[in-house]
Amino acid sequence: PVAAAAAAYGDDFNGDGHRDYAEYTYQPDGGGVVITFGTASGPGTETQTVTQASAGVPGAAEADDGFGEHRAAADFNADGYGDLAVSAVHEDVDGNESQGAVTVLWGSASGLSGGTTVPNKAPGSWGGMGQDLATGDFDGDGRQELAVINANQAFVHRGTFAKSGITGTVDTLDRTTFEATALIAGKVDGDARTDLVVIGDVVTDTLIASDAWYFKGGATFTAGKTLRLESISGNSGEADRGGDGLIADFDKDGYGDIAIGTELYDDYRGRVSVWSGSSTGPSTSARITQSTSGIAGTPESWDCFGASLSAGDVNGDGYQDLAVGARAEAIGTVEYAGAVHVLYGGSGGLTGTGSQFFDRDTAGVPGAVEYGDAFGHRVLLRDVTGDGLADLHVAGAASAGVRLLGSASGVTTTSATDVSETVLHGTVQ
Repeated sequence: PVAAAAAAYGDDFNGDGHRDYAEYTYQPDGGGVVITFGTASGPGTETQTVTQASAGVPGAAEADDGFGEHRAAADFNADGYGDLAVSAVHEDVDGNESQGAVTVLWGSASGLSGGTTVPNKAPGSWGGMGQDLATGDFDGDGRQELAVINANQAFVHRGTFAKSGITGTVDTLDRTTFEATALIAGKVDGDARTDLVVIGDVVTDTLIASDAWYFKGGATFTAGKTLRLESISGNSGEADRGGDGLIADFDKDGYGDIAIGTELYDDYRGRVSVWSGSSTGPSTSARITQSTSGIAGTPESWDCFGASLSAGDVNGDGYQDLAVGARAEAIGTVEYAGAVHVLYGGSGGLTGTGSQFFDRDTAGVPGAVEYGDAFGHRVLLRDVTGDGLADLHVAGAASAGVRLLGSASGVTTTSATDVSETVLHGTVQ
């Protein structure tokens, strides 16, 4: 039966009240998504795999499409079941190589079933539609909408999301010399509409850099301030520079703060930029590195501080806290072993005061320090034990994940456990 109201969680695909986990799985014929259905205590044992060969899913399963590499969840049609938007960045369409495609997979009582293609508003070869995705109620009408990176621009699809088709207004957010690479959605200015931050590369004759560009949600978007994340002289260098981030209220003032991790900053020493929210949008900014007072370690080339971020209330004080992965941190003489920092929110926002540091050599943390482990490649703060405290989940690039419990005094290694990588790699934040 169809539920009467929108799903409480956008990633509850079978409508049972528990968050589910959608993980990309590489397959020779184009990739897919593995759904692990949630239970009251986290991921369960029931799974589902969806590919472009699945019944009702548009397109064909073809090598190197990358179907499912990027994902964003929301109950787009408000039927009580979470839906999943997935991209296939390298999908060839109508003779256009790597034009890319985005598909909405529809939730149901039995999980995801069938899909509908999102219209491509910038068709052409190498557009790579779906390089990033984000969801939110951008115009405040009570319905979820979808933002998509396509051909180095940000497009926001509004209107009607239905199994029969996706129609309505599509906003284009773009400017000269700005090449969009990532999206962050959340409420920054305290009103009912979701705001959007577009991260992108800035290329001129004299520099290559990355900016975060704020858009206030509304019936139409209002372009706002930009924040420079990093820059280097000259106009050659890596693309996709700025990293990614999230929006959370670190100072409990009712406004969402924007945190962005830029791991390539300063020869991959890395840093986190925090752009504080206010009634008028983002205001003051601060930069956090391993040289910030109270934070363990020192900035070194290839630490990659800020490689991954996640927010949650670890100690139950009502302030959002931030986990920061430094996936290439050397531990002793072991290079690229990786580490994680936990920074705590407070009335003054995030600071290094009382911050915590964890690696595989920390007493009580499962596993051993190993070259290339990249512990901190993915971090997640989420309460899966039901005690109201966010637990810290950490995974390496190819290693088992660990869960460290939250407590009133912060993250504790007591009762630390190995956990499935599904919890981390399969989570749509």
